[in-house]
Amino acid sequence: MGGSPRETPGHTEDRGPRTGGRRPRRRGVVAALAALTGATALGACSVPAPRRAGPTADPAPGIPITSSRRAQLMQIAAHPDDDLYFMNPDARRMLDAGVPLVTVYVTAGEHDGRNHIPGRKGTPADKSAYSSARHQGLRQAYATMLGLDVFASWQKGVVTLRGGRRAEINTITNGNRRVELVFLNLSMHAPRRWMALPSLWKDRALGLRTVVADDSPVRKADDYDYDRLIDVLVGLMEQYRPTVIHTLDPDPDIQHSDEKTRKKDSEQPGYSDHADHTAVACFSWAAMVRWVADATKDGGAIPAFVTTSFRGYYNRHWPKNLPPQVLQEKASHLVPYGGDPSWQCGNSAGCGDYSVGGRRPLTNKKGWVRATHYRYPDAGPVVTTGRDGRLTAYGVLGLRAVRWRETEGGSGRWGAPDDLGGGPLAPGLGAAALPDGRQLLFGLRFAALGGHGGANRREIVVLEQRSPGGPFRAWAGLGNPERGDDRGRRLGVPVAVTGGDGRIHLFVRNADKGVSSRVRDTDGAWGPWRDLGGEEVQDGLSAAVDSAGRVHLFAAGREGVHHWSQDATGSPVVFRADSALPLSGDPVAVATTPTGDLELYYRAPAAKELLAVRVDGAAPSRVQLDGHGPVGAAATPKGPVLLGKDADGRMLLRDGDRLSTRTRGAVAVEAATLHLGRDGALAIGLGADAHPWTWAPEARTES
Repeated sequence: MGGSPRETPGHTEDRGPRTGGRRPRRRGVVAALAALTGATALGACSVPAPRRAGPTADPAPGIPITSSRRAQLMQIAAHPDDDLYFMNPDARRMLDAGVPLVTVYVTAGEHDGRNHIPGRKGTPADKSAYSSARHQGLRQAYATMLGLDVFASWQKGVVTLRGGRRAEINTITNGNRRVELVFLNLSMHAPRRWMALPSLWKDRALGLRTVVADDSPVRKADDYDYDRLIDVLVGLMEQYRPTVIHTLDPDPDIQHSDEKTRKKDSEQPGYSDHADHTAVACFSWAAMVRWVADATKDGGAIPAFVTTSFRGYYNRHWPKNLPPQVLQEKASHLVPYGGDPSWQCGNSAGCGDYSVGGRRPLTNKKGWVRATHYRYPDAGPVVTTGRDGRLTAYGVLGLRAVRWRETEGGSGRWGAPDDLGGGPLAPGLGAAALPDGRQLLFGLRFAALGGHGGANRREIVVLEQRSPGGPFRAWAGLGNPERGDDRGRRLGVPVAVTGGDGRIHLFVRNADKGVSSRVRDTDGAWGPWRDLGGEEVQDGLSAAVDSAGRVHLFAAGREGVHHWSQDATGSPVVFRADSALPLSGDPVAVATTPTGDLELYYRAPAAKELLAVRVDGAAPSRVQLDGHGPVGAAATPKGPVLLGKDADGRMLLRDGDRLSTRTRGAVAVEAATLHLGRDGALAIGLGADAHPWTWAPEARTES
């Protein structure tokens, strides 16, 4: 978050529309894009050299991957409290499982230097003191998160970073759990650059000074520029070797608000987030790209890590998805962070960020704490079964597509990952199988990621098998449905499905928060991008084929779940304006019932109960799978098998009347995949060690 739940004025991270009102939706086919992104684009690997100074790894496959299997979580936040507001409960779940945590705070969070005490006026400005008070609030929050006294003693020290810069580091442990907080402390504001971090991302010549916080062991300010900040972040990644990296949102939604509303929501002009969040997320992604590039030059190996990017002020605009138990836990960590001026914490500069304490996170009308949304919702690894009975899982590791294979069929144990290249990719792959069994994988690629006036471009890419179970062709580009790089950055994670006629339907959320689609014909030729129209929706699209072979698409919107479908096999997918379904707080799951109908499974906003919702408009029914977050569903002749998480983040699997809970093994990162094998239902996911795990409740096995 910014200085506090107050307006932090500044400039947009990318120049966007500044007028109120919603931009008209583009519903027709864009002829220019058709010419640029037609079937001829598949003739070669679409991985253009980025127009920036920073290196990028070779996108070709076959680079070795290295991993110690030692889990380590790294979070990169713009301000003190971004992690508490936006990255929980995920971080807390990993910490509870014994995963060591290091959080890097890029700015000092000093804002105007006023640590506002609710009910009092005339707070004096002291940027060094306010920065120190926010640091103390973090120490209080993480001490209580570890089960320690709020004023537990921390080890405070100085770490020397790349380039000789120095930063304060705070460390605390409790048993096998360890937390480290690294404060880079760059100034939020600079002369003639009110929003300093966004300006640093844009202007390579700009330099920023750090803020020396009161009571810090660092007593001298440092200078940063664009390259030095990326270099410091890369150095920290190399030092800690994280297996999971949490970032903020590098490409927030376009948001058209009048100026009064925008200031009230503390958002940058034109976009639904704080400008510092966007800039730090871009620096974080640029650092990950450079880390992989540096590691793989001269024949080196790819570092094995997975990434989750979290939405920020986006939470203000969409249904809240945390049920009461999870919300209360998340909000409780902000209470010690906010602290109180009457506390005797031992920090002379202050005992927290006073405007955030007490019940204020819950009463704040912006509602940031009431949701946790992923920028790139990942439905879990893509899982297939080979001719030899072994499972194959596909995912994104080290910003690249990878493939894992079971060591033996049915063993539940996974071999080392094979690099399939294609990076840098956003988390999550879409997939579809051709009628002959060949696999297609789809990704959202950072085709260019450069500040200081460099290109910042995204594209959808595809990887196609040459033969069933065989090797893959080169990555090919499918372009972007949007005009211009800025709009193109807003794309969502690709989702694909094979229709009853053998054609592949590819869907992505677009810059208008609607849905765009391309269709691959049975001869391999791709049609143009087409805007499907309809209402605004969240990312996390769900596609399915009904018993008649017709393609259906579902997505959670602001006022209900929206539906697109074919009238008949082979006809266009169109929006069903008259079929809005009850509201969901998360992406929805869909499966076919024993009678051949489609049924959706999801939770209403802020609810723990799981609903089964029929597409025909019948009244929803409750399913015994209380918890939080989206679920997976698979059809069987006896009815659906369902996979989700309970309020504590443990995996749940319901198969008929039997409910199983996963109680051991690596903590799950985001969602897991539900797979129906020859021996029953399996859950397959990625752990915090960046390695697949398998859970087979029937056999009580887990690897």
